[in-house]
Amino acid sequence: MKLSVCLLLVTLALCCYQANAEVCPALVSELLDFFFISEPLFKLSLAKFDAPPEAVAAKLGVKGCTDQMSLQKRGLIAEVLVKILKKCSV
Repeated sequence: MKLSVCLLLVTLALCCYQANAEVCPALVSELLDFFFISEPLFKLSLAKFDAPPEAVAAKLGVKGCTDQMSLQKRGLIAEVLVKILKKCSV
């Protein structure tokens, strides 16, 4: 539960910052990939950001935790994220 609350707060901070109200398509793709694709595929999708190995390892560690959640719960979180992104893009 704590992880999902933190993720929602970070998403709100990134998407609804007043200086930039338009949501980056890469962010949307990365958020949905985070919840719904396998770890090896997610690691490949992170390669486009050219992040340091430590950052990739940390992200994969968090993904390992969210992958333990049921698909239904991940779907509910994704629905909330989509609603937030729609509001931020208006």
